[in-house]
Amino acid sequence: MVHISLWYLPLLVLLPLTVLAIIAVWLRRVAHRQSIAEEEPDWSVPALGDEEGGISPLHRWDVRCKIVTILGFSFVIASLGHLGPALTAVGISLIVSVISKVSLARVLFRLLALTGFLGMLVVVMPFTVPTHSGDTLVIFGNTDWLCLNLRGLLLSATISARAVAIALLMEPLFSTAPLPVTLHGLCRLGVPEMASQSVLLSYRYVHVFRHEARRMSAGMQVRGFRKRTDIQTLRTVAYFLGMLFVRSFERTERVFEAMRARGYRGRFPEPVELRMRTMDILMASVWLVAAAVLITYDRILF
Repeated sequence: MVHISLWYLPLLVLLPLTVLAIIAVWLRRVAHRQSIAEEEPDWSVPALGDEEGGISPLHRWDVRCKIVTILGFSFVIASLGHLGPALTAVGISLIVSVISKVSLARVLFRLLALTGFLGMLVVVMPFTVPTHSGDTLVIFGNTDWLCLNLRGLLLSATISARAVAIALLMEPLFSTAPLPVTLHGLCRLGVPEMASQSVLLSYRYVHVFRHEARRMSAGMQVRGFRKRTDIQTLRTVAYFLGMLFVRSFERTERVFEAMRARGYRGRFPEPVELRMRTMDILMASVWLVAAAVLITYDRILF
């Protein structure tokens, strides 16, 4: 056990939160600068693929092999139990992100979504993890009931590193092939085709419905509507949601009838012909070797 003064407690709690807040603000600003260079996109017609047309090895990788390999590697990362291998996995994910030439703004937004959860984890876990024999405890003053477990701090850092490594891999997985091609690869791997069609249509039209909701909200504000904590506001919001549902349902019926008129009979045409090549298997083998090295590093060397 290590005894320190009680006034160190606010410092140890506020310092990680301050650092994470600074990181979150920095990530938001960098991501905003990366995305503001382009003009405002029309979300009613979102891009379903990589607009930049990347030519990295991951872009040329067979989508079925890519899905199985990267998801399997992510499960390997999730099984790591020590900080050293987890940080190594973060380094591998960063290298893969650079090689795949994915959008920096998307990667930063993906990491930004993790900062809140990981920040609370780093602050809470050191004080709540069960005490085991051999743990180093930091006692603040004479408060024996409030102690910081260094093993909990190490465990929270390991979990955070694993989460960051997996999040970094998701962008190369989904951004190096058009969404229809990725969903087609999932179907070839055994996912029900109706499920992939639902995901594709949901991705396509959720932006349309959001655009419709913004247009309706702007119309309400022009007519003098202001949100307040009263019954009239609740009634107006209920009318708004009901009208949005009705318009969405009517649009869905029109889209389905248009699809049937164009020959839709329960299946979409295949966006691309998938072929497994020798290079695809070699790339999967490289990932398999990297996964074996990480597991050996985690299980044997530690």
